[in-house]
Amino acid sequence: MLRRTLKWPVVPWICLRCIVFLPLVLVAACSSTPPAPQQPPATPAAATVNGTDAEPPSQTEQMLETARTSVRSSAVWLARGVDSWFGDRPFEEGGKVSDGRISVGLLHRQDDGTNASVRFHARFRLPNVEKQTYLFFGRDDEREIVADTPGALSRQDRLLAPEREEESFFAGLGRSVSDYVDFRIGLRGGLKVYAQTRYRRLWHLTPVDLVDFRETLFWTAADGFGSTTAFTYEHALTPTLAARWLSAATITQDTGHFAWSSILGSYKAFGNQRLFALEGIVEGKQGSGVDFTDYGLRARWEQPVHKDWLIGDVIVGHFWPRPSALSERGRAWAFGASLKMQF
Repeated sequence: MLRRTLKWPVVPWICLRCIVFLPLVLVAACSSTPPAPQQPPATPAAATVNGTDAEPPSQTEQMLETARTSVRSSAVWLARGVDSWFGDRPFEEGGKVSDGRISVGLLHRQDDGTNASVRFHARFRLPNVEKQTYLFFGRDDEREIVADTPGALSRQDRLLAPEREEESFFAGLGRSVSDYVDFRIGLRGGLKVYAQTRYRRLWHLTPVDLVDFRETLFWTAADGFGSTTAFTYEHALTPTLAARWLSAATITQDTGHFAWSSILGSYKAFGNQRLFALEGIVEGKQGSGVDFTDYGLRARWEQPVHKDWLIGDVIVGHFWPRPSALSERGRAWAFGASLKMQF
């Protein structure tokens, strides 16, 4: 018998708190100014204020910390409530919230208009459930969640608006059966059920060469059975410069055709989580009548905005779409910006 009932609307409630706090975080981050360079103290006594070297946090820093603390406390409250369904063991004895992240983004593409989005994700370890079982929930593009599309190939990273307002809530249970295989069953967009079996394996071929292979089998009532195959090869050219090739293909019983995407790019790290990427991307669809339904170039800059948990990035791209043989190949500039908070 369940000891406590936790109603489903709590997930939209947490999302509402995210929507309220994140614009405040964005405004605070954009309005904050870099701190002045620290000067060495003239005397040892000048370096100490009330017995400490630390300066009091600014109003902006307090706002950012408050927003992050509120979102994380909401996630922990939800995890503790769900865990109580399965037993009396205190959540503090092994319970954990991990992989928590929330992002707000804005993108514009000449041939696709302007789109704003709020996405989040969190993973819970529940002490009253078996060790290999976990709970996950969030809000994202539901088709990409079901198909397990790699993040670099998502519509958001390709600077495209979601198809038919696909962004929705999702939640479910997962179980790891080995280091490489796990099973998931979840709900998306209300009460639409989906299931996944995921296999992932990493191979370090040499100290500078990495191969990542991922295969996901999934099922939904609308699509039937489907699969996504993703392959990544990465080579470190120098300690701060790498090249990467990523390809993925998805097919479902409903469509009967493969949709695929591929990226070839170079990535330069500048320290302190600052990264510049230059990538070429192509995509296609079996039966479309054209070799490539879209291709283009994109440049990305990513860096922390506050400490190491508030990350901002900007993407600029130029694309040449042709969705079918009946249309002419077009051209479109695109721009995107996002702010991601990790908790």
